[in-house]
Amino acid sequence: MALGLSACSQGAGPDGINDPYEGMNRRVHAFNRGLDANIVKPLTDKENDGDDTRGPLSYAVQGVGNFGSNLALPGKAANHLLQGKLAPAVRMTFRFAVNTTVGLGGFLDPATADFGLPEEDTDFGQTLATWGVGEGAYLELPLLGPSTERDTFGRVVDLVLDPLGPQMNRDQRLIGFGARILSKAGDRAKYGDTVDPVLHESADSYAQTRLIWLQHRRFELGEEGEAIDPYAE
Repeated sequence: MALGLSACSQGAGPDGINDPYEGMNRRVHAFNRGLDANIVKPLTDKENDGDDTRGPLSYAVQGVGNFGSNLALPGKAANHLLQGKLAPAVRMTFRFAVNTTVGLGGFLDPATADFGLPEEDTDFGQTLATWGVGEGAYLELPLLGPSTERDTFGRVVDLVLDPLGPQMNRDQRLIGFGARILSKAGDRAKYGDTVDPVLHESADSYAQTRLIWLQHRRFELGEEGEAIDPYAE
């Protein structure tokens, strides 16, 4: 399957973007954009323009988001190990232990504030990249947003191989999945000033989102050599 995904990475255009599903992706993007404008943004916005004060609902979303992020930490530790990175795997294990106990199940984040253990994000998509699997075609997923074929497969593996999965029943797994989705809302609140101009003010929000996300993801994975030229025909 890894070899098949690697083969999918062929076919990028002269702009460095491989997007054979653009029509479908644009429809999903329109859905995500509407969802953000009508639900996610109002939940995570600051109460007053130019004020750092947030409403109680926003804090609740942040707390549930913290809980979802905490549930994902064992999987992140496992992926660090699969990438041959022992030190961050150990740190993420300690972070999970601290936030699960002192942080009231992960709703609070004392690991960052008091123990100097910020989250070191990773996923199975990054593990595949470490193993030399190509990114494949660009995809935009409902609710989850921008991705690639490689990262989409990685998301599925992250869910299936979750170390906590065997310890939870079906209802607990559904609650955990919902909390992880809400953790994305927490990210939306954190980076709202950057997201809003791209998603709601640019002339072509789909093209802008695709460009910025691919540039960031390739930089994150050390694949900057796959340059993107937004002006290529």
